[in-house]
Amino acid sequence: MRGVLQSVLSLLEEGASHVGVATDHVVESFRNQLYSGYKTSEGVAPELLSQFPLLEDALQSMGVKVWPMVEFEADDALASAAARAARDDSVEQVIICTPDKDLAQCVVDRRVLQLDRRRGILRDEAAVVEKFGVKPESIADYLAVVGDSADGYPGLPGWGPKAAAMALAQYGHLENIPRDWRIWPPSMRGAQRLAAVLFGQWEDAVLYRTLATLRLDVPVFESLDELRWAGPRVDFGGWCERLRSPELQARAIKALRV
Repeated sequence: MRGVLQSVLSLLEEGASHVGVATDHVVESFRNQLYSGYKTSEGVAPELLSQFPLLEDALQSMGVKVWPMVEFEADDALASAAARAARDDSVEQVIICTPDKDLAQCVVDRRVLQLDRRRGILRDEAAVVEKFGVKPESIADYLAVVGDSADGYPGLPGWGPKAAAMALAQYGHLENIPRDWRIWPPSMRGAQRLAAVLFGQWEDAVLYRTLATLRLDVPVFESLDELRWAGPRVDFGGWCERLRSPELQARAIKALRV
């Protein structure tokens, strides 16, 4: 919990004026109803699960907008917030602070960026293409065939990152890939086998893409003013003492003055 507060404070100290944090209030979401193998809270230590509500309260005490997700996932809230903020002409730039690869689908040119704070990597659209071999709009298709072990869906047999990147760089989306493997790019080895797998497991591929596609309709905020940070609440000092980190309050006050 202390680490999350420190990370958010760092953003504020670096000049972020509007901040929102999304949490998985519960691990399960609507995706578990679509696919039984999707990630659940099974195996997660109860002590860790009990920290989420406390973290949400601490963040709110720090004056930060929090979106605790139940039906949706935290990534859906981030995607929805980024898309909504990007539509506002008064917004200079939107930065999504998470290394999760599924959030790469939200990157737009240099207007919506993805930041991996731990590794110090800030990705624009060109950087997404460099990393995955496909544009942001093809990331969900890419994950559908490659799979995502963190979320619990396997992808399609034989469809590794290289094959997925070659096919989707050429065709963009699964629907655009020709059923006739003979007209696929000559560089795609095993095209016949890959085509047989893709179209033989088409329903699975579409389902996995649905799981990978982040929702943009989560009700996150009505006005950007809801995200403007105006400093911590009076009870934030109590949270800092509880966490044995009194320096957090001093940092928050200093960041507000700046």
